[in-house]
Amino acid sequence: MKVDILGCNVDRIGMNETLQKIEEFIQSGKPHHIITLNAEIIYKAQSDSRLKEIINEADLVTPDGSGVVWASRYLNAPVPERVTGIDLTLRLAELAPKKGWTFYFYGGAPAVAEAAAENLQKKHKGLQVAGTCHGYISETEKQNLLANIRKKKPDILLVALGAPRQEFWIRDHQKNLQVPVCIGVGGSLDVISGRAKRAPVFFQKAGLEWLYRLMKEPHRIGRMTALPKFSLLVRLKGRRQ
Repeated sequence: MKVDILGCNVDRIGMNETLQKIEEFIQSGKPHHIITLNAEIIYKAQSDSRLKEIINEADLVTPDGSGVVWASRYLNAPVPERVTGIDLTLRLAELAPKKGWTFYFYGGAPAVAEAAAENLQKKHKGLQVAGTCHGYISETEKQNLLANIRKKKPDILLVALGAPRQEFWIRDHQKNLQVPVCIGVGGSLDVISGRAKRAPVFFQKAGLEWLYRLMKEPHRIGRMTALPKFSLLVRLKGRRQ
């Protein structure tokens, strides 16, 4: 089941169901695109038809963020919980050694993907990482990256280029790469590498991670203006239903 939030279809799915779906995707061996979708990107999709198309053609779209959870409830089609990019990454890293799944990390500043992979391997014995690459590479290096991913054949490719850039990148290359699971994870690698700090548990549980990020990075305020605009559009849609 899905909920239509401003023309973007979000799966009404929790973490455990998401993990089950991912296992099915890996077993199939066919390429799949997973989007962890937040309110900011839904709002951006209102003026970007290609982005909306990519969201609605993805194989799985999880509710990433309190704004999406709120909107689903307001529209009387509630999702069970948030399934964020970082939480999904951490759960997959926990499962991977038991399942024999391999990862490839792409994105972030130099050394971030490598550090994130190393930290996860320290925490989860037996975690297999097929390769890492930062997001600041030349056009020639990008072709080498694609060739390397095809050669290494990971089960899960985590792309941390920021949304929606990472969604466009996955869409453009997933058929060529043939990776069973491609996920855009935004700033997750920054946190896992230790480069950035995640919001304290209180902020997470209260659905206020956005506020913590804004407090730490005031320059994000321009982006945050999308949240009240998103809320207004959802309320207008709800009244018309």
